[in-house]
Amino acid sequence: MVKKTLFALFCATSFFVHSQNGTISPYSFFGIGDFRGKGTVENQMMGGLSMYADSIHVNLRNPAAYSRLALTTYTLGVSHREFRLKDFTEEQNTSVTNLDYLSVGLPMGKNMGIGFGLMPFSSVGYGLVSEVTNADEELVTNIFTGEGGLNRAYFSFGFQPIKNLGLGATINYNFGTLEYQRLQRVEGVQFGTIDNRTSKINGFDFNYSAIYTPKIKDKYTLYSSVVVNTQVNLVSENSEVIGSFSQETGQEIEVVDVDLDARNLRNTELKIPTTTTLGIGFGEERKWFMGAEYSFQQFSSFENRFLGQDNVQYQDANSYAFGGYFVPNYTALSGYFKRITYRAGLRYDVTGLVVNGKEINNFGITFGFGLPLSGTITDRFSNLNIGFELGRRGTTDAGLIEESYFKINVGLSLNALWFQKRKIN
Repeated sequence: MVKKTLFALFCATSFFVHSQNGTISPYSFFGIGDFRGKGTVENQMMGGLSMYADSIHVNLRNPAAYSRLALTTYTLGVSHREFRLKDFTEEQNTSVTNLDYLSVGLPMGKNMGIGFGLMPFSSVGYGLVSEVTNADEELVTNIFTGEGGLNRAYFSFGFQPIKNLGLGATINYNFGTLEYQRLQRVEGVQFGTIDNRTSKINGFDFNYSAIYTPKIKDKYTLYSSVVVNTQVNLVSENSEVIGSFSQETGQEIEVVDVDLDARNLRNTELKIPTTTTLGIGFGEERKWFMGAEYSFQQFSSFENRFLGQDNVQYQDANSYAFGGYFVPNYTALSGYFKRITYRAGLRYDVTGLVVNGKEINNFGITFGFGLPLSGTITDRFSNLNIGFELGRRGTTDAGLIEESYFKINVGLSLNALWFQKRKIN
C-alpha cells in the first residue's frame, strides 16, 4: 500500500515540480533566483539544522545521516507562504504554495543507506514596476517580470565505517529554465520596447558530510557534523529577443534575435561557491536535543554576466542556526500528546546579496510538531510534521522592499520494512 501510494505521488507531482512558480519575491530578480533547498520540515522547524540524524527520517542536506536509517522512508513536503511586501509608500499582501521535496530513503544493511528524490533548487517569480521622468518630462514606465527556476535530482549514500562515525556523499543534477522580461513605455509614444531573456541551465555539484555521535555517560549523546557542498558548476544556454509593441493593443510589432555570440554571451558559466557548515549539539536520544550550526560561503565570487545588473553586488555569505526538539515520552501507550515531537529554532542569514548598497539579510523563527500516525507494525513510526515560520527579509531603505512572511510547512514521512526475510513455522 505505502509503496504504491508513493509511486503514484511521484508520478503525479513530477510535472508540478517542473512547472510551479516557487516564489513571489522581488529579490528573485537577482542571481539565479531564491535558493530553496532548506531541508525537510523536521529540519526546517529546528531553525534549519542539518546535523541531526535518526533511524526513521530522511535528511536532505546531510548524506551521512543515511548511515543511521533503519526503515525505508518515503517523504514529501509542501509549504504555503503569506507575504507582506512594503516600501515607504505602500504595501501589498500575496501568497504562494509549493511542493518542496519528494524523496525516498532505503537502508542497505547495517549502518548503510541510500536516498534519491527531487526538489526545487532555486525559483524566480517577480513583478516590478518602476516609474521615472525623463529629460523631456515624460513619464517612463519599466515593467520587470520573471518566472521559472532550477530543480534538483539527487542520489545520496551514507555509511558508518566505525562506531558513532557516519560518512556520506550526494551527487546533485540541477536543471531548469529562467525567463526574464522587461517592458518600457514612454508617455505619449505609440510604441513601447520589449526585452525578453531566457536561460536554459544545467550542471552538477556534490555534497560531502560527516557526523560523529559519541555517547556521554551512556545516557547523553554529543552531536557534531561537517557538511561541505562543493561549488555548483552550471552552464547556461542563453537567448535574447528585443523589439517593439503597440501600447494600444499590446501586439508585438517587430522582434529580432540578439546576436549573443558576438558578445560571448550565448553560453555562460554560473559558479555558485562552496558552502561549508559546522554543527555541534547535545541531547538524550529519543527525548530531547539542542544544537547550533554555522555556515559560510565565499559568495563574493559569484556573477551572472548575461543579466548584467548594475545595482547588485555580492559579498561573502554566512548563516547562524539554533534549534532542537523535545518528546515527553515516545513509548507512552496512552496519552497521544506525550508522543508528539515538539520542535523550535531560529536562524539568521547574511545572504551575500547587496542591492543599492544595502545588505539583504533574513531572520526567521520556527516551531512545529511531529504527529505520530497509527498503522500496522511495519509503519508505526510514520508521522505527519507540521511547522510554522515567521520571518523578515530585506529593508525599505534605498528604495528597496521589505518582506515579512508567515510560512506553513506540512511534511509526510512514511516508513516501511523492505527486504525482510519471512519466517515459516
